[in-house]
Amino acid sequence: VQLQASGGGLVQPGGSLRLSCKASGIAFKIATMAWYRQAPGKQRDVVATIISSGATNYTDSVRGRFTISRDNSRNTMYLQMNSLKPEDTAVYYCHVFWKTRNFWGRGTQVTVSS
Repeated sequence: VQLQASGGGLVQPGGSLRLSCKASGIAFKIATMAWYRQAPGKQRDVVATIISSGATNYTDSVRGRFTISRDNSRNTMYLQMNSLKPEDTAVYYCHVFWKTRNFWGRGTQVTVSS
Protein backbone atom coordinates (compact mmCIF):
# COMPACT_ATOMS: atom_id res chain seq x y z
CA VAL A 1 0.00 0.00 0.00
CA GLN A 2 1.31 3.42 -0.95
CA LEU A 3 -0.17 6.83 -0.34
CA GLN A 4 1.45 9.75 -2.14
CA ALA A 5 0.40 13.17 -0.88
CA SER A 6 1.16 16.43 -2.62
CA GLY A 7 0.00 20.01 -2.88
CA GLY A 8 1.25 21.65 0.29
CA GLY A 9 3.04 24.96 0.43
CA LEU A 10 3.14 28.46 1.83
CA VAL A 11 -0.01 30.57 1.57
CA GLN A 12 -1.21 33.81 3.10
CA PRO A 13 -4.11 33.89 5.55
CA GLY A 14 -7.37 33.73 3.64
CA GLY A 15 -5.77 31.83 0.78
CA SER A 16 -6.46 28.40 -0.64
CA LEU A 17 -4.60 25.17 -1.31
CA ARG A 18 -5.62 21.79 -2.67
CA LEU A 19 -3.97 18.63 -1.40
CA SER A 20 -3.99 15.37 -3.35
CA CYS A 21 -3.38 11.82 -2.20
CA LYS A 22 -2.93 9.07 -4.77
CA ALA A 23 -3.38 5.55 -3.42
CA SER A 24 -2.13 2.24 -4.73
CA GLY A 25 -2.30 -1.32 -3.44
CA ILE A 26 -5.88 -1.06 -2.18
CA ALA A 27 -9.36 -1.33 -3.61
CA PHE A 28 -9.66 2.42 -3.48
CA LYS A 29 -13.36 2.70 -4.31
CA ILE A 30 -14.38 0.79 -1.16
CA ALA A 31 -11.80 2.30 1.20
CA THR A 32 -12.52 4.89 3.85
CA MET A 33 -9.95 7.62 3.39
CA ALA A 34 -8.96 10.45 5.67
CA TRP A 35 -6.77 13.50 6.06
CA TYR A 36 -4.95 14.11 9.33
CA ARG A 37 -2.70 16.94 10.39
CA GLN A 38 -0.01 17.44 12.98
CA ALA A 39 1.15 20.85 14.14
CA PRO A 40 4.52 21.28 15.89
CA GLY A 41 4.37 19.95 19.44
CA LYS A 42 0.85 18.59 19.03
CA GLN A 43 -0.68 15.22 18.37
CA ARG A 44 -1.85 14.08 14.97
CA ASP A 45 -5.58 14.72 14.62
CA VAL A 46 -8.15 13.83 12.00
CA VAL A 47 -9.26 16.67 9.74
CA ALA A 48 -11.77 15.01 7.43
CA THR A 49 -12.93 11.58 6.34
CA ILE A 50 -14.72 10.24 3.28
CA ILE A 51 -16.29 6.82 2.96
CA SER A 52 -16.97 4.76 -0.14
CA SER A 53 -20.41 6.29 -0.66
CA GLY A 54 -18.88 9.76 -0.70
CA ALA A 55 -20.29 10.75 2.67
CA THR A 56 -17.95 13.06 4.52
CA ASN A 57 -17.17 14.24 8.03
CA TYR A 58 -15.08 17.14 9.27
CA THR A 59 -13.54 18.31 12.47
CA ASP A 60 -15.32 21.42 13.76
CA SER A 61 -12.42 23.78 13.16
CA VAL A 62 -12.42 23.22 9.37
CA ARG A 63 -16.09 22.59 8.63
CA GLY A 64 -17.30 25.07 6.03
CA ARG A 65 -13.76 25.90 4.89
CA PHE A 66 -12.34 22.53 3.82
CA THR A 67 -13.83 20.02 1.38
CA ILE A 68 -12.72 16.40 1.12
CA SER A 69 -13.48 14.54 -2.09
CA ARG A 70 -12.42 11.48 -4.04
CA ASP A 71 -12.02 10.44 -7.66
CA ASN A 72 -12.30 6.67 -7.77
CA SER A 73 -11.26 6.58 -11.44
CA ARG A 74 -7.92 8.08 -10.41
CA ASN A 75 -7.54 6.38 -7.01
CA THR A 76 -7.08 9.87 -5.63
CA MET A 77 -8.43 11.78 -2.67
CA TYR A 78 -8.40 15.57 -2.37
CA LEU A 79 -8.62 18.21 0.31
CA GLN A 80 -9.66 21.64 -0.88
CA MET A 81 -8.71 24.16 1.80
CA ASN A 82 -10.18 27.65 1.62
CA SER A 83 -10.06 30.63 3.98
CA LEU A 84 -6.87 29.27 5.48
CA LYS A 85 -5.82 30.48 8.91
CA PRO A 86 -2.42 30.46 10.63
CA GLU A 87 -3.73 27.75 12.96
CA ASP A 88 -4.12 25.46 9.94
CA THR A 89 -0.33 25.33 9.70
CA ALA A 90 0.70 21.68 10.04
CA VAL A 91 1.98 18.65 8.22
CA TYR A 92 -0.98 17.02 6.50
CA TYR A 93 -1.13 13.24 6.12
CA CYS A 94 -3.43 11.04 4.11
CA HIS A 95 -4.57 7.84 5.78
CA VAL A 96 -6.32 4.59 5.07
CA PHE A 97 -7.17 1.70 7.38
CA TRP A 98 -6.86 -1.39 5.21
CA LYS A 99 -6.90 -5.07 6.14
CA THR A 100 -6.44 -4.38 9.88
CA ARG A 101 -3.54 -1.94 9.38
CA ASN A 102 -3.11 1.81 9.33
CA PHE A 103 -1.29 3.26 6.34
CA TRP A 104 0.02 6.83 6.14
CA GLY A 105 1.32 8.99 3.37
CA ARG A 106 4.62 10.80 3.83
CA GLY A 107 2.99 14.11 4.75
CA THR A 108 2.93 17.47 3.08
CA GLN A 109 3.67 20.76 4.84
CA VAL A 110 1.05 23.49 4.83
CA THR A 111 2.18 26.86 6.19
CA VAL A 112 -0.25 29.75 6.53
CA SER A 113 1.61 32.96 7.17
CA SER A 114 1.81 36.55 5.98
